[in-house]
Amino acid sequence: QVQLVESGGGLVQAGGSLRLSCAASGSILRIDGMRWYRQAPGKQRELVASTTGGGSTNYADSVKGRFTISRDNAKNTMYLQMNSLKPEDTGVYYCNGDIMRFGSSWTFEFWGQGTQVTVSS
Repeated sequence: QVQLVESGGGLVQAGGSLRLSCAASGSILRIDGMRWYRQAPGKQRELVASTTGGGSTNYADSVKGRFTISRDNAKNTMYLQMNSLKPEDTGVYYCNGDIMRFGSSWTFEFWGQGTQVTVSS
């Protein structure tokens, strides 16, 4: 079985910073693309940032220059450094990864359970 577990969320004032982590565990052979999504109350889930297995990154326009996605492949862990936070960054942040398990020739998409980020004005 494979699990993704997020941590690092919390309450922060506008202008502050948080660092989210997403740790993958289980019978993992390889992790390809990984992504951070967020969902604000009453809104659809949106893609915030993504990284490929080779380390390329992409960001939503709303977070460019403020958020940085990174990964430590040796630890099967992805991070999201969030600086200059705004109230509109509030939401539940989910990590997502394309993971190949031992004994499989396919990658499957896995989701974490989410971590709450609240930015007060």
